[in-house]
Amino acid sequence: MIWSKYSAPQAFYPLAGRLIPWFSAVAVILMIVGLYMGFFVAPTDFQQGESYRIIFVHVPAAWMSMFLYVVMAIWAGVGMGLNARLSFMMAQAIAPTGAMFTFLALLTGAMWGKPTWGAWWVWDARLTSELILLFQYAGVMLLRTSIDDQRRADRSSAVFALVGVVNVPIIYYSVQWWNTLHQGASVSMSTGSKMAATMLLAMLIMTVAFWLYSIAVILARVRCIVVERESMPAWDEKPAVIQEAVEAR
Repeated sequence: MIWSKYSAPQAFYPLAGRLIPWFSAVAVILMIVGLYMGFFVAPTDFQQGESYRIIFVHVPAAWMSMFLYVVMAIWAGVGMGLNARLSFMMAQAIAPTGAMFTFLALLTGAMWGKPTWGAWWVWDARLTSELILLFQYAGVMLLRTSIDDQRRADRSSAVFALVGVVNVPIIYYSVQWWNTLHQGASVSMSTGSKMAATMLLAMLIMTVAFWLYSIAVILARVRCIVVERESMPAWDEKPAVIQEAVEAR
């Protein structure tokens, strides 16, 4: 199986290096296409005018903030269940990217809220729970760095991440559960899309672009973590060292 073949950090390291350029290139292309469609092709909204175009960054970023947290928690759970070092490394690598998208969602939400609500920030249920998500990402990263023993740091941050998953459905359903200023979902699996086809396509392209960008960045960060934690700083320049390490394990 692919997982068993590349489950060792030393085996995964070169594979990640080969994948990064492909994911990066496609992400950049899709991002350019998505932004062009969102800002220049999609029609003007009849209620919000041009200000609505921030959704082509805001909504994909918000989706990624929640999705990456769930993926991080899954890797953390796999690491705890299988005692797999690479799984812990993946969870560690995902946290900064998830925090970045959460901050981007909050920032673009504030930029959107000012012309539509008249305020940069309100203690809305969705905004507040999204802010809590940012603190959760920060908590996972800070907890890991505050513990010197690597195994304890892995498991403690994994437990923190798994407990925090409860906030993800709260964010998603907050506009349904509470009286909130935040508008409801424009795209739903049950009711379909309330958006024009061009708007929806641009948003989906941006979502895929953000996802591919996340994969590229996370793989690059995993490679750095592997080098740091496995104490093998010259793998790219000394392939023999990699082979010896794989054979030794």
